[in-house]
Amino acid sequence: MAAYRQPVLPVNGKCVLIGIVQSFIRAGLMPIKTILSIQSHVAYGHVGNAAAVFPLQRMGYEVVPVHTVQFSNHTGYGTWAGQVFEAAHIDDILKGLEAHGVLARIDALLTGYMGSPAIAALIALWRQRLPRTALWICDPVMGDAGCGLFVHAGLPDFFRAQASHLSDIMTPNQFEIEQLTGINVMTLDDARAACRILHDKGVRIVLVTSLRHNDTAPGTIEMLVSEAQGAGARAVTPLLSFSPPPNGAGDATAAIFTGHILAGAGVVEALQRTASAIYSLMEATLESGGRELALIAAQDRMQRLHPSVRLLS
Repeated sequence: MAAYRQPVLPVNGKCVLIGIVQSFIRAGLMPIKTILSIQSHVAYGHVGNAAAVFPLQRMGYEVVPVHTVQFSNHTGYGTWAGQVFEAAHIDDILKGLEAHGVLARIDALLTGYMGSPAIAALIALWRQRLPRTALWICDPVMGDAGCGLFVHAGLPDFFRAQASHLSDIMTPNQFEIEQLTGINVMTLDDARAACRILHDKGVRIVLVTSLRHNDTAPGTIEMLVSEAQGAGARAVTPLLSFSPPPNGAGDATAAIFTGHILAGAGVVEALQRTASAIYSLMEATLESGGRELALIAAQDRMQRLHPSVRLLS
């Protein structure tokens, strides 16, 4: 397990430039980029847009949230109230945004839980009406290890047949990349081979989360980033113990990674900064003793690199 040897965040390097850019944006000296975020939402807690919007705003982005679901709380509680919206509702919202010129200013489309195959198909159609320069970051929310698939049966087919050909970046967890590619990820080589399948379909960057393979050190968990041109690395952090585990970390991860890529970070730097933010968030959540992500309490520490994050090749 070789350490990543190239300096990733030099004192007088790209990380300083990214910080300067974000400072200029906050000072109003540079245009603020806008992200259209289409995913679920809860009134209480932090999953879906409730986990994605605030971190992006904290990074200096304008976020346009469109909710596919409006629930009282996330489904991990066992009971909840609310509904999955019809595709026609999402279509109406997007038409209204288009009529006011909002969609013409979109720099990135971030998608998470889609709710139904009809909503997924609608998103694919609307993606074609966004600026050609807008990135599509697709978090293919389908399920997780231990609980299996928890979405409509048609959604995995959509991600395999359409989203993997249309999106620029995908952020699956280990279970989801297995579903996308048919590869049972047991080794690091398996994970890299699964990323290559997605690259061959047209996905430029793949971020694999919640990765544990045969060579993963005990008591740790990994993220793997892979770029079609060949760049890549792993971020390794201690595995914190929760009972029950909080929901929404994957949604926050996709959002924060999106923010760093849009700010101009390379994939390795974006990985390191994202892993640091998420580990800081999980630490704060564990300290809180609650089951919801401590997103507000952790907001300042999420902006800093965490010494527990190790980069490996």
